[in-house]
Amino acid sequence: MASRKLGVIGGSGLYAVDGLQDAAWHTVETPWGAPSDQLYCGTLDGLDIVFLPRHGRGHVHSPSDVPYRANIDALKRLGVTDVISVSACGSFREDMAPGDFVIVDQFIDRTFARAKSFFGSGCVAHVSVAQPVCGGLGSACTEAARAAGVRVHEGGTYLAMEGPQFSTLAESNLYRDQWGCSVIGMTNMPEAKLAREAELCYASVAMVTDYDCWHPGHDAVEVTDIIRVLTGNADAARRMIKALPALLGTDRPACPQGCDRALEHALITAPEARDPEMIKKLDAVAGRVLSRRT
Repeated sequence: MASRKLGVIGGSGLYAVDGLQDAAWHTVETPWGAPSDQLYCGTLDGLDIVFLPRHGRGHVHSPSDVPYRANIDALKRLGVTDVISVSACGSFREDMAPGDFVIVDQFIDRTFARAKSFFGSGCVAHVSVAQPVCGGLGSACTEAARAAGVRVHEGGTYLAMEGPQFSTLAESNLYRDQWGCSVIGMTNMPEAKLAREAELCYASVAMVTDYDCWHPGHDAVEVTDIIRVLTGNADAARRMIKALPALLGTDRPACPQGCDRALEHALITAPEARDPEMIKKLDAVAGRVLSRRT
């Protein structure tokens, strides 16, 4: 049985994690450029942890400029098997209040200015994202959040917008009333798609900071209000992370959902037609299947 290594991508407000043993920041080079920051590697109750601040320490990357491919490649290159994405979000539902966590299970991708795949000309692949998150990993996050004393909702659709501006009222009402979305954010896409291409189990923990702008009892979203809630959410996220080793363990069986085998039948380009330079770039992400000749 393989060993588990957990990657944690920290969103707005979560730029560090506490309590890792023998921890240090490491620089990782990828064929897709530099990741958002160095990666913080250590252990927590025997479980190997790799933490990456999505926006960089000091929050230097806008959602559209986050190097998503480099981030996922760097995690995979360090041997990560499972990724938990922690991110701030707005809520479209009265019962999903600021301070609550939502374990997302579906996405609607409305981003348009980001590279969304590791594959392309020279090596074409199509993976399924019908079920875009790992159910088992998501369930562990639900239990860990509850253990941390957080009010958590299991399941919800995340509307990924381009940003960096927040929604107009018309957009907010559309996403809520007609599309049935639960929360809105700017960073889980293409991150979730890239994690699937890299054969990583991926779970999304959306931390509610506000009601977007649809709620009649709330003013338009203000950054100062969001930051106030972010501080509390980040503390809760750290508690959640500390509860995960006991739930996940250090051994990693094959994923029942098949996240770890997503590329098994996804490559379309014949081996003899593949671009050698593209294949070099895919060494970490797709090395398991690219080593085959048929």
